[in-house]
Amino acid sequence: MKKRRMLAALFLGLLLPVTMMAQTKVTVTVDKIWDAGTHAAFTSLVKYKGAYYCTFREGYSHIFDERGEAEGQVRILKSADGNTWQSVACFGVEGVDLRDPKLSEMPDGRLMVTIGGSVYREKKLVRATPMVSFSTDGQHFTAPQPIEIEEQARSAFDWVWRVTWHKGVGYGVSYAGSQNPYINLLRTTDGIHYSLVKKIELDGFANETTLRFMPDDRMLMMVRRDQGDQQGYWAVSNAPYTEWEFQPMGFRLGGQDFVAIDEEHLIVGTRTYFNLPHAKTALYRGTIRGDWNEVYVLPSDGDTSYPGIIVEGNEVWVSYYSSTGIPNKAAIFLAKLPLSLFLE
Repeated sequence: MKKRRMLAALFLGLLLPVTMMAQTKVTVTVDKIWDAGTHAAFTSLVKYKGAYYCTFREGYSHIFDERGEAEGQVRILKSADGNTWQSVACFGVEGVDLRDPKLSEMPDGRLMVTIGGSVYREKKLVRATPMVSFSTDGQHFTAPQPIEIEEQARSAFDWVWRVTWHKGVGYGVSYAGSQNPYINLLRTTDGIHYSLVKKIELDGFANETTLRFMPDDRMLMMVRRDQGDQQGYWAVSNAPYTEWEFQPMGFRLGGQDFVAIDEEHLIVGTRTYFNLPHAKTALYRGTIRGDWNEVYVLPSDGDTSYPGIIVEGNEVWVSYYSSTGIPNKAAIFLAKLPLSLFLE
């Protein structure tokens, strides 16, 4: 894949606290790792068996093609060094729009891809079925199959947006639609069958949710909301994860990911709406307590965000997508930033 590299050696100015402005200088590299002239979007990034994997949806546009149909496919890239990438898989399901593929490594060593499966009729969503695919070698992936959610947490429009594994159990949050004032915290041991842990009532159309874990088993939850004040919500819970108290984050989220880098510090990536009408993908430094500071805005514009984040040595690697300036087209990028940027 031909790459485009951008180097940014920048004084961060207003993106950092005043006490750090004068002396802080960082070098960031950004590579375009996939651009097939399509709309490539909604990334996920993991390290698996010593190699790096990036997955995303590939289609004609954000949703519909020129015929008004939606049949996005899942593409998976692999890299041995994080510099040169090649496609190892691309698959779809006839009549289904596969969206937001998310990668995770299962306790048994398989690579799992959770996928949203949407069905449209005359541009109206008529059904949403979460799906999953597996690989034992990172090269060959099973055909997507529906996820099975127990009846008390199931609807016709479910979306299990991301699964995070902890001590042999996979946890994910499903949401249904803008009229449902709740999200469902689910658990699985095989990636296919999911049971309800907790139905969580939240206003403002809570939807895309990322979960992470601390070494002491605390679960961290970050929730996107698209109605009301639209602020993202943040919460921390102890096992068995049935008691939650949410606090507003002070800004809106979009396709967010985050990782904990120690017992105190977090790295967050999300769409930022501060520069409307041109949205950007931004990175934040955060804490477990719920303190957030925007520290870097990645080269991005318009239809953008849905980052994947991993820490590799003393660097932070961030996959994301951004518009290319051509209508309905977007490409996939990988940014590498110094880890020190996210430590106080």
